[in-house]
Amino acid sequence: MVKGKKKSNEPSGRKITLKMARNALKVTVDGKRRLDLSNMEITTFPKCILKLCDIEELDLSRNLLKKIPDAIDKFTNLRLLDLHSNHLEQVPAAIGRLQNLDSLNLCNNRLSAVGLPHELGLLRNLRTLNLGMNRIESLPPSVAALKELQELGLFNNLLTNLPECIQSLPKLQKLNTRSNPIPTDESPEVDRMQRAECLYLVREDCLCTDCLKRCKEGREKLDSQKSAASTLKKTMFAGLITPNSVAQENQALWR
Repeated sequence: MVKGKKKSNEPSGRKITLKMARNALKVTVDGKRRLDLSNMEITTFPKCILKLCDIEELDLSRNLLKKIPDAIDKFTNLRLLDLHSNHLEQVPAAIGRLQNLDSLNLCNNRLSAVGLPHELGLLRNLRTLNLGMNRIESLPPSVAALKELQELGLFNNLLTNLPECIQSLPKLQKLNTRSNPIPTDESPEVDRMQRAECLYLVREDCLCTDCLKRCKEGREKLDSQKSAASTLKKTMFAGLITPNSVAQENQALWR
């Protein structure tokens, strides 16, 4: 008697056909072709969508994906890739070949430092990167090459200090490190820039005279209180002001 195969506890997932994918195609208000396959209980990357690789936005968020194939690099026109709320433990190196990518959302997955490839630094046009709600202890040094990056989400991870590569991001405006095990007031040697949970960064020439004066006064007060900080920490955000209370734009918590 032949025993039947043992049933797996893993969810079988929903199979996506090319017809279903085509029906999920939309055109955004700014004329971009968007494929929205979010919240469909997908467990495996649907190979059929490779036939739609000319799209500019791909939303696979809120699914059950554990892996993204190297074939993701076929989507050469992609500007937005949303993979938040899946079960990803690793990002493929092939993602570095998406040279037109403007926004990458990897929030709420199972990523650790080893799951972030060095090739992330090849995304030279990336402006928004959300890595919040993962298990990340550090960032690959190559992130320093993201010279166009303006928003970086690192909230709810395992960071114990601010990654050094952040000091090399000249256009960074919003940095969210909320809910990380970064040392608090119990560790006096850590400066307040390290303890900050959410920073809004703007250049001096973007502030009015009064705001600039208040920021400089605040920075001078901060500098006088961190004489024990290392030289690296003192220069981490050189050329940037941190006007958490006077930033020009809406300061609602960014994710």
